[in-house]
Amino acid sequence: MPGGQEMPGGQEMPGGQEMPGGRTLRLQPGDRIEALCVLGSRIHADVHGAAPAGAVSFGVKHTEGVSVDVVSRGHNEAEPVSGSGTRWLLQEGTVLRFSMSQPSTEVNDNKVTVSFYGGEGKPITQAGVFLTGIGISLDVDADQDGVVERNSPNKASWSWGPEGHGAILLVGCDKEIPSAPASDCDNEQVFNKEDLEDMAQMVLRMEGPQRLPRGYEIILSVSVRDADRVGVFHVQNPFFGQRYVQVLGCRKLFHAVSYPGGAAELDFFVQGLCFPNDSFSGLVSIHVSLLETLAEGIPHTPAFTDTVVFRVAPWIMTPNTLAPVNVFLCSMKDNYLFTKEIQTLVTKAGCKLKVCFGYTNRGDRWMQVGGLQRQGKAFPSCAPCGISSLLQDEIEFGYTHAPQKCFPVVLDSPRDRGMEQLPVKELLGSDFGYVHKEPLFEAITSLDSFGNLEVSPPVSVGGKEYPLGRILIGSSFPTSTGRRMTRMVRDFLHAQRVQAPVELYSDWLAVGNVNEFLTFVPTSDKKRFRMLMASPAACYKLFREKQKEGQGEATMFKGYSGTDTKRVTINKVLSNDILAQQNQYAQRCIDWNRDILKRELGLTEEDIIDLPALFKLDKQGKAVPYFPNTVTMIVLAKELGIPKPFGPVTAGECCLEQRIRSLLEPLGLSCRFLEEVASYHGSLGEVRCGTNVQRRPFTFKWWHFTP
Repeated sequence: MPGGQEMPGGQEMPGGQEMPGGRTLRLQPGDRIEALCVLGSRIHADVHGAAPAGAVSFGVKHTEGVSVDVVSRGHNEAEPVSGSGTRWLLQEGTVLRFSMSQPSTEVNDNKVTVSFYGGEGKPITQAGVFLTGIGISLDVDADQDGVVERNSPNKASWSWGPEGHGAILLVGCDKEIPSAPASDCDNEQVFNKEDLEDMAQMVLRMEGPQRLPRGYEIILSVSVRDADRVGVFHVQNPFFGQRYVQVLGCRKLFHAVSYPGGAAELDFFVQGLCFPNDSFSGLVSIHVSLLETLAEGIPHTPAFTDTVVFRVAPWIMTPNTLAPVNVFLCSMKDNYLFTKEIQTLVTKAGCKLKVCFGYTNRGDRWMQVGGLQRQGKAFPSCAPCGISSLLQDEIEFGYTHAPQKCFPVVLDSPRDRGMEQLPVKELLGSDFGYVHKEPLFEAITSLDSFGNLEVSPPVSVGGKEYPLGRILIGSSFPTSTGRRMTRMVRDFLHAQRVQAPVELYSDWLAVGNVNEFLTFVPTSDKKRFRMLMASPAACYKLFREKQKEGQGEATMFKGYSGTDTKRVTINKVLSNDILAQQNQYAQRCIDWNRDILKRELGLTEEDIIDLPALFKLDKQGKAVPYFPNTVTMIVLAKELGIPKPFGPVTAGECCLEQRIRSLLEPLGLSCRFLEEVASYHGSLGEVRCGTNVQRRPFTFKWWHFTP
């Protein structure tokens, strides 16, 4: 079954995996056979099928180390063989069931003898089975407490939720050794314990005689399907340094295990090689098998298999409501003042500022995108610009988490606007991962920038809890053939399963990013957050209020240095019928999204705050901000870095700033308006586009969520 199948109670088994059963053994009348009996397993022998001609009954003798039951067709319960004097009639379907609970100290130290009798009770012949008991258990941390328990009944399946179970893998997407050319998942050797700490421990426990009978072999294996998804490491030559080599994964489908004799535990370390995607559910299986052969030159056949299942930990986005750790900003010759403003904001928020200089960003100051240039060609919906400055559009910070470890992972967008080296050179390192998604054949648009990627705070929708929030993706109108985020990225986000994505309509915007009309801010009340939305209606309402107060000639754009502007007043804005129609259209597009968000996030009108905004349509009929868009703020806990809107000045204060303060400061938020227009607004970017924030992970454990 592809991907993985849902089992009752939310339990999942990997595709193609069968529930374990017993092993069949064929008796040979007049002869004896040898077999290994794995502790805890059962061996079934068809007595009726092995009976010689003329036999009508049988008896069973066995040594103390073996338990034997007789299972007859039509009887619900098996009958234990307790003594040597009992005989049973031979009936079709009669089966003997052997099991052992203690390991053997020597080969063939236990025996079962089946005697066949004729009509008058005369012995006809015997069939003997010499048994060697051996314990084999492949074990993982199935109860998610950081300890590898012995032979857990839940080790071969996965179940979501707080009462769920299943082992978890981290993708080895960080790089413990700075000089290594690639991330850890590309390396086939491990030289330090830090790398092992990222991996899930898997223990092969064995107990039995000092040697195996001739012809037996123990191997670890993965399927061809899982070979590119999981890597297994084992110590090589432990007497000469702790070097671990990859024994399974990539081109390695099986690994022969040396039987150590007696009681022993062999440690293996497992890492994921890729995150879940549209063709990978996240579940992988690893098997240990006991193989046997009849004679030299005859191929091996499996006598026993034990299986463990892992789920690869997802990539998780962090919303604005989580505490900031680091703020990243690209340093350019024309954004020095902006950098100083951000430094002040970062200091107040109690986090750190990390500046990426020109030699790293190659002249790209945008960390989130509107999408101006790609390989020398301007995106059709964006203003022409020789360089890019949107850091938020290039990368998105998230994290991955397992019981033993949690570390940040940056997701690199399909678009590369001169910053493709930043995540690898500046971020990728010890306990800082990197993953890149780039389609081979789909065209890249500005909707593939990660300004078009948001995540809500935790929400409850119709009784369904989303403790990690829901991802928000900008897309085209349902009936149109407009721009959409590339399918590879959308499928990747859906495959993580813990932040169920919601598609919004953002193609009405020139850049087409959801962060142009919505954001989230933390609050200290019961709701814990508010959603802020850009609102032309709120702006027109404010301007009409000011006009009625006699402030109609109040001038906009005072001190604005982004572009040359004519004198713009409140009266001119309100008398511009074309602008009014364009903003009615923009408001309808926003309201369409508003209704989706209320439904999909379980929001009410009281959870939404409308910030004044105006738009105008470009030559392609796409909306661009009329003045710097305040919704595209940077949120650092209670500290808000808001684009200075350069609105009409009344009573010595920008009325837009005054209105925004009145809406947000009663919630305990601090508003700081940043004059970033020269660096970003002229290129269709704002404050948040020029920065990017790494945040603390959720305290909630994603495996306690039920998709």
